[in-house]
Amino acid sequence: MSAIEIKNLTKKFGDFTAVDSINLTIKEGELFGLLGPNGAGKTTTISMLATIMPSTSGEATVNGFDLHQQSDVRRSIGIVFQDPSLDDELTGRQNLEFHARVYHLPHDLRKQRIEEVLTLVELSDKADMQVKTYSGGMKRRLEIARGLLHHPKILFLDEPTLGLDPQTRRNIWEHIERLNKEEKITIILTTHYMEEADYLCDRIGIIDHGKIIALDTPEDLKNIMGGDILTLETHDTEKLKNILDFPWVKEIKVFDGKMNVTAKNGENAIPIILGAAAKHKIHITSVNMKRPTLEDVFIHYTGRTIRDEEASDRDRMRMAMRARGGWRR
Repeated sequence: MSAIEIKNLTKKFGDFTAVDSINLTIKEGELFGLLGPNGAGKTTTISMLATIMPSTSGEATVNGFDLHQQSDVRRSIGIVFQDPSLDDELTGRQNLEFHARVYHLPHDLRKQRIEEVLTLVELSDKADMQVKTYSGGMKRRLEIARGLLHHPKILFLDEPTLGLDPQTRRNIWEHIERLNKEEKITIILTTHYMEEADYLCDRIGIIDHGKIIALDTPEDLKNIMGGDILTLETHDTEKLKNILDFPWVKEIKVFDGKMNVTAKNGENAIPIILGAAAKHKIHITSVNMKRPTLEDVFIHYTGRTIRDEEASDRDRMRMAMRARGGWRR
């Protein structure tokens, strides 16, 4: 059974298309990742599915409800926003109490669920402390707990580990993984951390310029590359590219003054490439070999690293905002 069905969903802001006619099916119980840079359309997609933002065109169902059935959709989903949305002056328990009242949970069920979700995210011993005393990781765990209070079928996590240190991020991953496996909740995760999507997700959709440009399991996406990734640094990238006419070279991408060469049996390929470069008086300053990562998949589809895409997407958004007279520094 499908948790979410999306058909030609589109969102425009004036002349700027944030989400461009996407089609997607997310299965019940799946941990699905939307991976892409800031401004690629991840948060806008989640906002439409959560009925926070109306679509421009297209349609979608969430837990069997059309997006126009806002009350039904909202009762069946939980959401953790990218930006913090807790009241720092309240305690953790008081934040949950307020949210439970918004969802009209009966008194006895409210008390029961607050204790259950606090235990689930391991915050029972900190529940009566003001949130302003919490660490960044504790606040994210409390926000996840809040999103689970009303037993949602689907949980949206929008950049849940943004700005957290690596150790805290890994801790949040473990909580997300446990929620999906033990609570049987369908989770839709947006992130621009490649390793986060690789670790957590059953399937991944890579979104770029508002379009889903790749969709598969993390392993199958990496297998698309067809071999090892050799990263070469040289000042003669174009000249080197022109001489690597070998049958075992599957793909060549030039970016940031570097060259990614996808080759079968990378260890055997390295001395051959170095020999060919030396013959043509091309100086290679460094060579690195690795198995394909999702970052390599992103480069494969877009020709850029995700950090380059973050910068260019911000520029495009600025231009769109300026065109509407709405941009302020």
